[in-house]
Amino acid sequence: MKFHVLTLFPEMITRGLTSGIMGRALEKGLIQLNAVNIRDYTQERHGKVDDYPYGGGAGMLMQAQPIYEAYEAVTGGKAVRTVYLTPQGERFTQQKAAELAEEEELILLCGHYEGIDERVLEEIVTDYISIGDYVLTGGELAGMVMIDAIARLVPGVLGNEDSSQEESFFNDLLEYPQYSRPEVWRGKAVPEVLLSGDHRQIRAWRLERSKERTALRRPDLYGKYQARQLAVKQLASDKRNNIHMMESLSRGRGEILYTNIWAGGENMALYDHDSGICMLTAEDPKEGELMAGILPEGGELAVISQPFLEEILGKRGYRPILRCRQALYTQRNPLPVRHKDIRRLSMDSLEYVCGHYCPDQGPEKADCEPGVDREYIRQRITAGAMYGIFLEGKLAGFGGIHREGSFGMLYVEEDSRRIGAGASLEAYIINRMLEKGWTPYCHIFEDNQASLRLQEKLGLYFASKTFLWMKKSTCK
Repeated sequence: MKFHVLTLFPEMITRGLTSGIMGRALEKGLIQLNAVNIRDYTQERHGKVDDYPYGGGAGMLMQAQPIYEAYEAVTGGKAVRTVYLTPQGERFTQQKAAELAEEEELILLCGHYEGIDERVLEEIVTDYISIGDYVLTGGELAGMVMIDAIARLVPGVLGNEDSSQEESFFNDLLEYPQYSRPEVWRGKAVPEVLLSGDHRQIRAWRLERSKERTALRRPDLYGKYQARQLAVKQLASDKRNNIHMMESLSRGRGEILYTNIWAGGENMALYDHDSGICMLTAEDPKEGELMAGILPEGGELAVISQPFLEEILGKRGYRPILRCRQALYTQRNPLPVRHKDIRRLSMDSLEYVCGHYCPDQGPEKADCEPGVDREYIRQRITAGAMYGIFLEGKLAGFGGIHREGSFGMLYVEEDSRRIGAGASLEAYIINRMLEKGWTPYCHIFEDNQASLRLQEKLGLYFASKTFLWMKKSTCK
């Protein structure tokens, strides 16, 4: 990932981000940093980049021309997501950091003085972001905060892919207490459970401590966590049909748009921000109409299992694109993996994956799932969520974990399909999900008999309902 920072003080950016974890990530080429001096692009012979604001007022204003030319020099005419750091922007959150971490390039614009000429902001800025309700002397410190928070989510930066999943604000819970040697310090001993070696008990202990700490220090976050847990409990009465919604909530991804616990049953609408997928389940058309009326604009895709919802969403611009079966693995025991050479894929494998999986790319393609294209595959590889199976050192297939939480995108070369390569690859991905405490599930095309048989072979259970994916007809 490459960060471009448009600033009046490039040395402030480079000095602040070239040591520690960020420095090592830069040295390894995991991230790139381009601090651009806006003064280099001014047409004023003394290097001036500010002037008095029209209409009067205190202070000076940064001019549009040097900023725009610096922006053009960076982009070369291509579209790059551009963030203006301002107290007037939306609040920067971990969720926003995760969203921005999937960009290939990002421009951060640092303001000074009394601000920036509005015209250039209208021309180039895509996001207005604030790191808090206070005012700094410039945007550089805020920019460094954002780069640190975003870059640490890039695979390889932390050195441990699970680190970013086990810290403050994940799933709206604060991080649990942690301990290191010695076992006893100033009369205080490490909790016995952490010395037991029982990882299930350790996970349970850590969850309880996280809940206690969040309730005490951030009751606002704990309230959100409790609401999601209540919704999971509401859906659990029909786990096989609702596992996609339960997992979205349990992993801290899904936003509850609508729920009616007083109506009984499982009336609920969720929105998964990361994937742009709406998930709905309703007891009757009346509840369905209420849900459909509040779906967000960004919800390109919707997943439903009640036939009457197809008609309701159809009136709101959605069209059916895929019918599938939902399967889930309910056991906690890991599956055996026969073929052991399975690795996380890098960008070197992008062409291979797209050539076999994306629509209209490559002579031989697996069934492509909704919303999957070249950019989506790039994002999943960047997120460390794509895995390849290697036979005799050669990449022979791949699979991964979707943004909304299901596993899929499974493809195996024709000559490797009858030796258990697909089963090994899927079992490996399922085991990775189990290690994270997730319940693995997938959506399979109704007519994909080979994949349906594979799920049965591996011990997955099927939901009783058929699931329908729908997409807004106005989306391209």
